[in-house]
Amino acid sequence: MFALTFLGTSASVPSAERNHPGLLVEAGSHRILVDCGEGTQRQLLRSGAGFRRLDRLLLTHGHFDHVLGIPGLFSTLRLRQSAEVMTIHASPATLEVVVGMLAGLWGEGRAPIPLELVPLTPGQVIDGGKFIIACFPVRHRDTDSFGFSFESRARRHLLPDRLAALGVPDGPLRKELAEGRPATLADGRTIDPEGVLGPPERRRKLVIVGDAETTEGLAELVRGADVLVIEATFLDRDAAIARDYGHLTAGEAAALAAMCDVKQLVLTHISGRYTDEDLLAEAKKAFPNSRIAMDFDHIVI
Repeated sequence: MFALTFLGTSASVPSAERNHPGLLVEAGSHRILVDCGEGTQRQLLRSGAGFRRLDRLLLTHGHFDHVLGIPGLFSTLRLRQSAEVMTIHASPATLEVVVGMLAGLWGEGRAPIPLELVPLTPGQVIDGGKFIIACFPVRHRDTDSFGFSFESRARRHLLPDRLAALGVPDGPLRKELAEGRPATLADGRTIDPEGVLGPPERRRKLVIVGDAETTEGLAELVRGADVLVIEATFLDRDAAIARDYGHLTAGEAAALAAMCDVKQLVLTHISGRYTDEDLLAEAKKAFPNSRIAMDFDHIVI
């Protein structure tokens, strides 16, 4: 299961209703922040999510509307005397932006909290046990940008009726079976896990794309996603302007979702030049199960 809390859904200029980009993803015991626009720390408080167990940050790219919240968040974590190491996963170019920003405030090579910087390369980023996070390159102007996919592992649950019929007691033996290992009972019988495990659950998939100038090359990475979160800064009528600024239109994002058997499309990075109704109407023409993200929206996959 993945739970999403949208902390900021604006484009480069925030509004009274929309903060700069930030998205909290909760997966099991992990709480992962994707991008950290200005004001993200206050959005964490306003959403009720808070700062607990927040120790990992994934950055799509280094444009300021996606990273300027980092110094404030780190300052607050220092004041709260957090001893946890904050790990930042980002492209080498984006990490340079972050390092330069922190150096300007605290000095070269310094940060207010323990910090680990991990350069991204396409492929697996994190093995969370029950889920895997991978990254993939995204074209956006002159940046070294990445998108992220979160995918759960197929789990199989124990069948209580079969366990009872075979006389498997509660406790460590059931844990062994749940993890796919044979278990030997007190009477000497060995229980094969295949006989007490149900069919595998369907895997859950979340894909997050930050700013992007094209959907070219994204289809296979997005395919089959339960939820696709992607920018939609412009309408199709302004596609030429979208190209100049390196962004997508709502229609382009929806066409990608329709082509790739996505279950739900969530549009973000919303510009104040349009109404939500116009953006949503354009998206729904190509992909009916579309929605516009608002700050503090909560989605569970």
